[in-house]
Amino acid sequence: MWDRFLRACRRESVDATPVWFMRQAGRYMPEYRKLRERHTLLEICKQPDLATEVTLQPVRAHKVDAAILFADILLPLEPMGAPFEFAAGEGPRFFEPVRDRKGVEKLRVIEPREDLAYVLEAVTSIRRELDGKTPLIGFAGAPFTLASYLIEGGKSSQFSKTKSFMYGEPELWGQLMTKLSEVVRRFLLAQIEAGAQAVQVFDSWVGQLSPADYREFIQPYLRPVFAALEPTGVPVIHFGTDTSTLLELQLETGGSVIGADWRIPLDVVRARLGNGVAIQGNLDPNLLSAPRERLHAGVRAVLAAAGTAPGHIFNLGHGIFPHTPPAAVSEVTDLVHTLTSERTSHTSGGTFGT
Repeated sequence: MWDRFLRACRRESVDATPVWFMRQAGRYMPEYRKLRERHTLLEICKQPDLATEVTLQPVRAHKVDAAILFADILLPLEPMGAPFEFAAGEGPRFFEPVRDRKGVEKLRVIEPREDLAYVLEAVTSIRRELDGKTPLIGFAGAPFTLASYLIEGGKSSQFSKTKSFMYGEPELWGQLMTKLSEVVRRFLLAQIEAGAQAVQVFDSWVGQLSPADYREFIQPYLRPVFAALEPTGVPVIHFGTDTSTLLELQLETGGSVIGADWRIPLDVVRARLGNGVAIQGNLDPNLLSAPRERLHAGVRAVLAAAGTAPGHIFNLGHGIFPHTPPAAVSEVTDLVHTLTSERTSHTSGGTFGT
């Protein structure tokens, strides 16, 4: 069933639980590594034909139920006036971190149809190549996660600079978040116009915040993004890591699907959020490199915790790691489809016990 992913997003019945993986296109795949021998990450992102090829690689190899656009959450920041590079082994590094009024005022609110046209061309190209057989997910980084990269100047473990800015300059923080949320809103709407059939908002680092901080410093800027997407009718996945204390606030903020990482069982997520929203997740990505028996037990545990209510999308609790064996990705996809299609046809007794 080509649309089982979209049906699950809408909490409709499916013939089997849909499967896709965050970072399903990328460094663990030999096909991708061959491309990287000739091109940088940003070159692949900025050339629609290459982005199309990389997006399609896991669809061909693993028969996942959705493709996700190959891009990077930081792409909007460069045309906004915050150039960066990917330093070998260090991740992104911004040349001029944003830490004062001058830095915030320098950032401009871009028009994605012009400044990120290459991403939208890739979306259209991928849809054409998928030919209606597999749905396409677009995405963007959430305002807080983008702000943290801008302020820290790259990756961080403590986010002390970001929090100092947030607490010490609340008015300036509001100006920064307003600009970022407007860019995210425009970018996601543009991807939908170009052909994305679902979108995911990655709030990768928001789990660093307390519920009180989330309500004060995040929700006022993120909620309008989800509100703007709702009239499109396109499913919107709201994902963050380490968000066990924020689930109800995420639901309040918006999204037709809430993604959970591996730190919280999905039956707990269901109990706290109810059946009015779909859920996504949440296998520990490290299990893809574990012994086969342990991997299978982990898959069964996720499916058992998700239960039988409509609206579960199987995924990891974070992205695939570079050392992941590609065969494990295919094996998990096949196992989820097999187990849940048996459940649907009532031949497995409705159990995923090991």
